[in-house]
Amino acid sequence: MRIGLLTSGGDCPGLNAVIRAVVRKVERVHGGAVLGFRDAWRGVMEDDWELLDVARCRGILPRGGTILGTSRVQPYSTEGGVDLVRAAVQRHRLDGFIVIGGEGSLAAADDLRLDGVPCIGVPKTIDNDVVGTELTFGFDTAVHICSAAIDRLHTTAESHDRVMVVEVMGRHVGHIALRSGLAGGATMTLIPEVPFDIAEVCDALARRHAGSSYASIVVVAEGAEPAPGTLEEIDYEVDRFGHQRLGGISQVLAAEIESRTGIESRVTILGHVQRGGTPTAFDRVLATRFGVAAADAAAAGEWGVMVALQSDRIVHVPLADVAHRRKGVDLDLYEQVARPFFAS
Repeated sequence: MRIGLLTSGGDCPGLNAVIRAVVRKVERVHGGAVLGFRDAWRGVMEDDWELLDVARCRGILPRGGTILGTSRVQPYSTEGGVDLVRAAVQRHRLDGFIVIGGEGSLAAADDLRLDGVPCIGVPKTIDNDVVGTELTFGFDTAVHICSAAIDRLHTTAESHDRVMVVEVMGRHVGHIALRSGLAGGATMTLIPEVPFDIAEVCDALARRHAGSSYASIVVVAEGAEPAPGTLEEIDYEVDRFGHQRLGGISQVLAAEIESRTGIESRVTILGHVQRGGTPTAFDRVLATRFGVAAADAAAAGEWGVMVALQSDRIVHVPLADVAHRRKGVDLDLYEQVARPFFAS
């Protein structure tokens, strides 16, 4: 058995744990070899790779990032890319690829499957927006980082009777914002799934601060949007992959809050610190379980699936059921535990 392995899309705590698990299971149990391709599909198309073995993967379990590097380059956005991938399969006599990535990367893996390239997916994203799995590794680490930051901001906000607006990642979904806001005791949480009314936000904060010295924490996902007609929308730049370069909604919010309420407001944008550093114990375990399951699926010839967590069991979900879909926040949970704080 010869497996191609790559990490695709944004980096994420736990990637190295998956790599380590795949390599150990393939080499020690299935007697096969793993070829790691650098910078995702770029390495496949440009034949940039290394042979991964147990010795190479020693000590990487707790490390953030990925020893293989990553990129957002996809075969379908490169001229002749699919043919280059097929050529790599033939050249290296690969049984197929284990693709560690998020929603976009898994969609590309499914497209390749349809074009005759065997793929197995491993769900990776701090956003936790992959369909078919209850959790993705990296999410728990990101929530811990954001919650710790919110804890620290409470004390400085209380000292100055300020509103602290904390911007966290979440381009299309608000899983990080919702969970970290709940864990950190945020006054309110704004998510992409529910457009916000700036007047409602400011009224709630004004009531909270009226006649007393209070601190308020407003957690906002980077992709949160105002309800139509309530606030001027931000004109974001677009990168070469067609993604908006998000960031800055917190600054708009803080300026509006201070202008409308007179309450001093400050901004903290956590940015890429949410992706970095050592993965939590939970993410290390989940990533290891995913890696082992992916290696076993490849050995059994079960291509075209994604390994997933459901009811604390690792299961296989067809890539076709995952591709081109996104898992949003449970709006019942949001309405039950986050929205009531608007009245505080």
